[in-house]
Amino acid sequence: MSEAILLVGGQGTRLRPLTSHIPKPLLPVAGVPFLTHQLARAAAAGVTRVVLATSYLAELFEAEYGNGARLGLELEYVTEESALGTGGAIRNAARRLRSAPDEAVLVFNGDILSGVDIAALRAHHRTTGADVTLQLKRVGDPRAFGLVPTDEGGRVTAFLEKPQTPQEIITDQINAGCYVFTRSVIDRIPPGRVVSVERETFPELLAADAHVRGVVDDTYWLDLGTPAAFVQGSADLVRGRVTSPALPGPPGDALVLPGARVHPGAVLGGGTVVSPGAVIDEGAVVEGSVVMTGAHIAPGATIHASAVGRHARVGPLTSVAGTVIGDGAHVEEGNELPAGVRIACGSRIAPYSVRLSAAPTPCAREHTAVRPTSGARGTARPATTA
Repeated sequence: MSEAILLVGGQGTRLRPLTSHIPKPLLPVAGVPFLTHQLARAAAAGVTRVVLATSYLAELFEAEYGNGARLGLELEYVTEESALGTGGAIRNAARRLRSAPDEAVLVFNGDILSGVDIAALRAHHRTTGADVTLQLKRVGDPRAFGLVPTDEGGRVTAFLEKPQTPQEIITDQINAGCYVFTRSVIDRIPPGRVVSVERETFPELLAADAHVRGVVDDTYWLDLGTPAAFVQGSADLVRGRVTSPALPGPPGDALVLPGARVHPGAVLGGGTVVSPGAVIDEGAVVEGSVVMTGAHIAPGATIHASAVGRHARVGPLTSVAGTVIGDGAHVEEGNELPAGVRIACGSRIAPYSVRLSAAPTPCAREHTAVRPTSGARGTARPATTA
């Protein structure tokens, strides 16, 4: 038996309004809930049992996965009554583990898309006899992350949380959010209270001369905590820049799921996903975006690097770039939404209300031809016509 804990309790506030009605790990990424990619990769690496540490909208996880049998896993669910922090969540979930004290337990953050070799990381932990092994990632600007310097042998020498001055930035290695714990070490985390594994547990282990190792991994890595990263991660999976056993189809420029309708005169690309029940009309251009269940993209609309929520509508001749449109929102004809805009669930943006350029006159609008931009028409995958 090989066990893992998945931390999926966060509220996903940076992703609002996408997470207004659904937890971040259950948002659709490349055609399936993001958590499905993580669970499938864990199963492929030999994990047989996973404890999900839930909190926000906890009931939706069991409704989605049940006992885990369809993924070849045994799943357990532990719900935090109040937020316990990363270390507290790990300790709380550990009461459902069955591993012996000397066995390795994997721990994953529920918002990291990574190409790390899980089996190799676990094997390294066992071979070195470490108490904890961390996946580390090199980044160009580490100020937003926790730094983890190591010695020449790979042993961690310090944990430095979010340094700001040049003097504090002594390494480009950051904590990448995937750990292997020896089970007995998890049991040393104080139960029943808020504990930060980054600020409390790991530094205390170093102070006690525990064997803490870091493995620098140069594969794909992305924190999906922001709208731009969420859209990018989905597109990268669709295009095969990072692999997943759960991808519902071969890699390509676009993924059109069963039940979606894409007009032959529409243009899809950049790793776009069109979800079941969504409709893409003639002349629409959708590039590197996530179009969720039941959404409707009208003729001549242009969607770039954006997320269109469930049953939302984007009207004719509307341009959307780097935008999040919440569930059930309607952005009517002729709007131009720039990067960073978030449209709340259920909102309605009246025709020509948001413009970056001069609005055409009513007569001009009546005679405007709807034509797609240049590029591959339709999609490389089967789709029904509108």
